Amino acid sequence: MTTRFVFIHLPGKREAVPAGKLVMATDARDEFASASFAYGNIYLDRHDALDVDPVSLPRNDAAGKTLRPVNGLPMFSAIRDAAPDAWGRRVIENRLRRPGPLPEWMYLDHAGSDRAGALDIRPDRDSAPLASTLPSAIELTYLLDAAERIEAGEPVPAKLTHYFQGGPTMGGMRPKAVIAVDGRQFVAKFPSRTDRFNVPTVERATLELAREAGLHVPETRLLQMPQGRTVMLIERFDRVASPAGLTRRHMVSALTMLGVVEMDSPNRSYAEIAHAISRQAPGTHVEADRTEMFSRMVFNILVSNSDDHLRNHAFRYDESGGWVLSPLYDVVPTPSHSHERNLYLIVGDMGRAARVDNGLTSAGQFGLRRAEAVTVHVQRVRPASPDIS
Repeated sequence: MTTRFVFIHLPGKREAVPAGKLVMATDARDEFASASFAYGNIYLDRHDALDVDPVSLPRNDAAGKTLRPVNGLPMFSAIRDAAPDAWGRRVIENRLRRPGPLPEWMYLDHAGSDRAGALDIRPDRDSAPLASTLPSAIELTYLLDAAERIEAGEPVPAKLTHYFQGGPTMGGMRPKAVIAVDGRQFVAKFPSRTDRFNVPTVERATLELAREAGLHVPETRLLQMPQGRTVMLIERFDRVASPAGLTRRHMVSALTMLGVVEMDSPNRSYAEIAHAISRQAPGTHVEADRTEMFSRMVFNILVSNSDDHLRNHAFRYDESGGWVLSPLYDVVPTPSHSHERNLYLIVGDMGRAARVDNGLTSAGQFGLRRAEAVTVHVQRVRPASPDIS
């Protein structure tokens, strides 16, 4: 058994407070097997307390109880969202000079204090947060060099290790790092040694196309680096500027909202995300967020983004009292010579087939009549023609 304490940054607060105790159990091979959680009574008595996990860890009637993940999941999904992603785990393994996989508690311990969302995991209730100084844009060349070494399986020299923390989360295998720019935080997304095309440039272009189509997209930037390398920056939407500096927003993936295991993602649908919006969003956001979700589905069809799995959709806690759809992120076209294309998630009556007519069959699941869905498709997904008069 390994015990850790879960802290949370509540809305508008600079310092995290302890929310409860996480216990992780291992099997006979010392591999992670299950988790349990108990809220602290002091936390439950706070007027501004939030659910650590909105699906597995509701605070209602939680006093004095030991809670376990829903649907037999091994780990609470919201805590997994705050753990390093696949790239962050490679960074940690490289820094510790230990081949993976490592025990889950080690990834949690070494993820740094700039993990996704509002959660932090610490050894005990009185632990201070890990010190963190984010690199800046002018240090991107060093970050690129370190990322290339990590991808190649080479140890990163000590002079470069301080440029990487645990790495941002919820972003998969691609090399990346969090950097500070003008008092804000951006995720810097790097080229990979296995790329068949300039992924940072194409991803940025796709996100800007989505913005032109009326979708909600964070600020993006494109930087040209030495040796012809390109880096895309995308602003973090789980950080909020305040007079006292950046504060954090609680954020969870759609995987967490659906309460399913990652390998079950291909059996899940965009409509299920829309249903989660209906359950979790404030009433003032439900209609707009379901329409936005429908528009994103159609946009992914049109640009052939088949990496639209449940971790590439997220919710963030809104101070109006519920969970709202996060801005769009991780949208890259998938090259294909096939005449039939599929998305990762189920689209409509024809399954995962990447066809607009398939998307229209599920319009009612988003609260849209077919005629309304067609109007949304035309107005929000098809960019306006340029004025050449």
